Amino acid sequence: MTEARGSAAPPARHTPGTPCWVSLMVHGLAATQEFYGSLFGWEFVPGPQQLGPYVRALLGGQEVAGIGQLPPDRRLPVAWTPYLASDDIELTAETVRLCGGTVGVGPLDAGDAGRLVIGSDPAGAVFGVWQAAAHLGTSVAGVPGTPAWHELLTFETVSVAKFYETVFGYEEEPVGSADFDYVTLHVGGRPVAGLHGVGHTLPRDRGPHWMTYFEVADATDSTRLLTDLGGHVLRPPHDSPHGRVATVADPEGARFALIENPG
Repeated sequence: MTEARGSAAPPARHTPGTPCWVSLMVHGLAATQEFYGSLFGWEFVPGPQQLGPYVRALLGGQEVAGIGQLPPDRRLPVAWTPYLASDDIELTAETVRLCGGTVGVGPLDAGDAGRLVIGSDPAGAVFGVWQAAAHLGTSVAGVPGTPAWHELLTFETVSVAKFYETVFGYEEEPVGSADFDYVTLHVGGRPVAGLHGVGHTLPRDRGPHWMTYFEVADATDSTRLLTDLGGHVLRPPHDSPHGRVATVADPEGARFALIENPG
């Protein structure tokens, strides 16, 4: 993570290319709700059921994220998936294919909420695309319990950055360092996500994947609570230029990061 994160008042409708939602598919929906409810203070309401049982997480009555239940026979990696906004999901899906990516699901109607695609980039990292209708996406940011940043961990950034730039129209800002492979993606001059090339230090059981950072009031306290709730600490809290950060996993193994806002 190398850039400032969003503002406390996101726009009512997300600009194409910006992360607008984050969703998690798990095997134990009830236990996962209990875990994240205790960790972040989320409450839950039913969401679209097109892909099976699904709930939306609320913070202070505002939508933050979604959690769904995988079919019993699907042994997919459990992972948080960011959704990137689109005004024309058919065109976005076709561009994903033309640029060497894969469309695994959709375009699919999610009731009156909107339309979705689940795809992967040429290196295999999974992401979603969302064309909003009634459901605009995450409606609160900048407070504990909300997504603060999305970062792709991949082998190298050059080719994959070109993919995301072509599909979503991003402007790129490489980090000027010979030994640090990082590109920040911008929309309208604002940083919205990062690409981090880490070579062969990627986890062998994961490969390239997106990582969501959730804001917390105190990284040390939140990490301690996460452990008490059955989660796992992959990298303990440590100082960074953007606050204290910890890399963690929930009880089903979904990896994410906790970031303490230095302000």
